[in-house]
Amino acid sequence: MCGIVGAVAERNVIPILIEGLNRLEYRGYDSAGVATLGSSQVERRRRLGKVAELQAALDSDPLQGHTGIAHTRWATHGVPSEDNAHPHVSGDDLAIVHNGIIENHEQLRTELEADGYRFDTDTDTEVIVHRIHKHLKSGLDLLGAVRATVKELEGAYALVVMSITDPDRLVLARAGCPVVIGEGIGEHFVASDVAALLPVTRRFVFLEEGDVADITPGQLRVWDADGQEVKRPVTESELSADAADKGGYRHFMLTEIHEQPRAVAQTLEERVAGGRLLEAAFGPAAAKVFAQTRAVHIIACGTSYHAALVASYLIEQICRLPCRVEIASEFRYRNPVVLDNTLFVSISQSGETADTLAALRLAKEEGFLSTLAICNVPESSLVRESELVMLTRAGPEIGVASTKAFTTQLAALSMLVLGLGKYHNVDAERERGLVKRLIEIPAIIERTLALDPAMKELAERFVEKHHALFLGRGVLHPVAMEGALKLKEISYIHAEAYAAGELKHGPLALVDDDMPVIAVAPNNDLVEKLKSNLMEVRARGGELIVFADPEAGIAPSDGVTVIEMPDHVTYFQAPAVYTIPLQLLSYHVAVLKGTDVDQPRNLAKSVTVE
Repeated sequence: MCGIVGAVAERNVIPILIEGLNRLEYRGYDSAGVATLGSSQVERRRRLGKVAELQAALDSDPLQGHTGIAHTRWATHGVPSEDNAHPHVSGDDLAIVHNGIIENHEQLRTELEADGYRFDTDTDTEVIVHRIHKHLKSGLDLLGAVRATVKELEGAYALVVMSITDPDRLVLARAGCPVVIGEGIGEHFVASDVAALLPVTRRFVFLEEGDVADITPGQLRVWDADGQEVKRPVTESELSADAADKGGYRHFMLTEIHEQPRAVAQTLEERVAGGRLLEAAFGPAAAKVFAQTRAVHIIACGTSYHAALVASYLIEQICRLPCRVEIASEFRYRNPVVLDNTLFVSISQSGETADTLAALRLAKEEGFLSTLAICNVPESSLVRESELVMLTRAGPEIGVASTKAFTTQLAALSMLVLGLGKYHNVDAERERGLVKRLIEIPAIIERTLALDPAMKELAERFVEKHHALFLGRGVLHPVAMEGALKLKEISYIHAEAYAAGELKHGPLALVDDDMPVIAVAPNNDLVEKLKSNLMEVRARGGELIVFADPEAGIAPSDGVTVIEMPDHVTYFQAPAVYTIPLQLLSYHVAVLKGTDVDQPRNLAKSVTVE
């Protein structure tokens, strides 16, 4: 949700701030704004829409400054508008950018209005800037005013604050939302994400929960949640400034789809060798934890939730351990029953998803055996706060609709199955067989990508459709769910997914000649039952599109289109392989419909508020 950037330097910071916003636009693109400290007051430019609109405004009416903050917004409180765009100000001398949600903003607003403060926006952020202003008037300096204010806030926030009274200083704070500080030579930078600052530095300091920091061009000071001054370590990032590139494709999403063979191979690299899993890839304590595990509890959101569902099938089928999967946002709001020696697994692309982080923190209080994070961002909060870690190594994923993050999560979870299986129901011979199947997946994905032209042609049949139904059985049911999610989030076509056996329990009522039904049909133990389900659709006039193994025995006919998948794909490989054409189909449908593929409406890449 929302991207923030800040800089204090001896040079004009506007180009740095705008480049940072462009790199953070995946976090939100409802509006954008920038502010610098002028000679006597805060100077602002804000625009509704994407960062390009803000850039156009700066081209016609430039800003300069050595200290500045900027923001790209995903709206929570208050509709997308120029008035609600950040940075927000109090008077002419104080400005702030904010990522997060302040839950007690109404109470604070009432108190501030009683003190004579006027509110010009519908946002929760405006209460923060006026609160800081009030503390400044009481005699506190900028650092003291921010520290006093954050003690009064309930909710999640990343804040960057500047004041004309301290023209070479930024004060920042975090609680529940990420903040990273970049170190330069005689300059400092702030952002929501390392990627925003890679053009200017590769040296980063990550603030911990509850930290408040004070930065000037030449100095960084940090205080922890208890008010004690602390030193946070400096990390050298391995990412490069050009790590996020379209690679000649029209959209980031298509680039990322075609990157999947390499991304999955990177996930597996140095982690499986000699026909076995190297358990230390999960951390030095992994072997001991896996041996003690008697149950698994996985939490995730969105696409990561679908990956978790796949894992639950594999863990129970292969390892014979009970596995529960839960949406992260629901986990906190009930009283979970924790079985003895249960491993808690959290899955997130960004590692900053608010609901997932909150679930992890609760889990630490609930008596789980250990916590494992499966994540793509090594510097993320989820990684830092978990005991065991498996990094997916997908590389930056810019498209809001997740693609390579999903398949690399499946690869990481497959390795978790191997790690648990070594101590639960999998002997050395079976482990070698599963490892062999796992390392074959990148090559099979490469072959599957050859379906791109066929998916482009097939997409033409969806352009005028308003609904679609996705079907799968067993471990392919979550893949059907992921296919439905992709179609709805980037093409805006209403799509639902069902276990195929559920058709006759209600969804069959929706089927007609205007609702295409997409089925995934690998050649497994359930294929015969799936065929029966497909005939139920065809008997009621539904148009069937089936992604099938050549040996599954599903033949094309009137109203039935069969897309042949690579042959001999095993149940262990099928989830990663069969999701590829569904990604391609959704992409081409969205392109034909003219939607914003990389930045679909109302969505953001990293959901850092609940």
